[in-house]
Amino acid sequence: MGFQQGLSGLNVSSKQLDVIGNNIANANTVGFKMGQAQFADVYAASLSGAGGNQVGLGARLAAVAQQFTQGNITVTNSTMDMAINGNGFYRMDNNGAVSYSRNGQFQIDQNGFIVNSQGAMLTGYQVSPTTGAIVAAAPSPIQIPTANMAAKPSANVAMVANLDARSAVPITAAFSPAVPTSFNNSTAITTYDSLGNSHVTNLYFQLQAVNPAAVPPVAANTWNVYATVDGVQVPAVVAPAAATPVGTLVFNTNGTLATPVGGTMTTAPFTSLGATPNQTLTFNFTNSTQFGANFGVNALTQDGYGSGLLSGFSTAADGVIMGRYSNGQSKVLGQVVLANFANPQGLVSLGGNVWSQSPTSGAPLIGAPGTAQLGKIQSGAVEDSNTDLTGELVNMITAQRVYQANAQSIKTQDQILQTLVNMR
Repeated sequence: MGFQQGLSGLNVSSKQLDVIGNNIANANTVGFKMGQAQFADVYAASLSGAGGNQVGLGARLAAVAQQFTQGNITVTNSTMDMAINGNGFYRMDNNGAVSYSRNGQFQIDQNGFIVNSQGAMLTGYQVSPTTGAIVAAAPSPIQIPTANMAAKPSANVAMVANLDARSAVPITAAFSPAVPTSFNNSTAITTYDSLGNSHVTNLYFQLQAVNPAAVPPVAANTWNVYATVDGVQVPAVVAPAAATPVGTLVFNTNGTLATPVGGTMTTAPFTSLGATPNQTLTFNFTNSTQFGANFGVNALTQDGYGSGLLSGFSTAADGVIMGRYSNGQSKVLGQVVLANFANPQGLVSLGGNVWSQSPTSGAPLIGAPGTAQLGKIQSGAVEDSNTDLTGELVNMITAQRVYQANAQSIKTQDQILQTLVNMR
């Protein structure tokens, strides 16, 4: 009779209490995955075999298997926080050493990289500098740019308006923006040059007289369109030459636009001080009408903007990081990638909420969140530890009872041996 079985029982029970204690200690650790102590019995090797007469030598700790079940997701006040809802790990780069984590508590370092508390950089797909589209190439550290967004000069202006069919021909035939009696209606919009400087662009509408030769006579349906940029007509005319319209709108008798075909007209080139020369503006009047109702502008937009500072950014469910700028524009800054493994339990824990791959885990399967079997990203949230405190407290009681029982078996064997020693 030996003490081996009882000693091994004490040892594995102690290991189980270590695992339980570690799980409880990390109950508030973001992204922590609890471990489970797994045991195996021990038998002495025998060449001849003992059949059903073998008595085991106790137990051993076979493995501490991490349980990669989903933890609860808690909303935070930080837009930098990210939680993975589903499978996958963040791919982190620490000076070339790649590791994997479920902890989405990130921050921006002094160089604009997204990093965790250990300084490892979050990796993902980059953005093409020419097209602005995501390039799904080899993942690399994501850096948030601090430079201003470049300005975009205005090129297209879209307008939907109603010109009043009841209007009278202006009493002053020669158009001049300084003479209100030379046009019927006007409106204004802000446009931009290549430097991002804003300019006031005005549009003027002048109803033309009815053609007296028309048989039968019809209501006037032709309008000249004039444009000025910061009060200067485009194209400019030098006095005393007559003002030149950008184009002419002709409406059908049912009030719909007849010409120009496509509804567009383009100014002559003009140049703003210091900006790229020969800028033009194309006006699109598609869906504009001439009904017997007051003049009104239903929509008026243009495609230019000034330069802007980065004012914030957010991460979408598919990992795309979208930057918001002070000029009201937004653009894609990068895309977070996730990595999954055929056998996540084969990952090697490095501490600090990170793992590294191993031959047992297999190679990482990298992709955008929400694709294949990868989970999605929830911005402004973190994944809690998956430790089940209630379950672990019950497991602790069980492990304590097992420990006590093994200690009792050693005590019993000691008493038996003492009886044998005391025999005379």
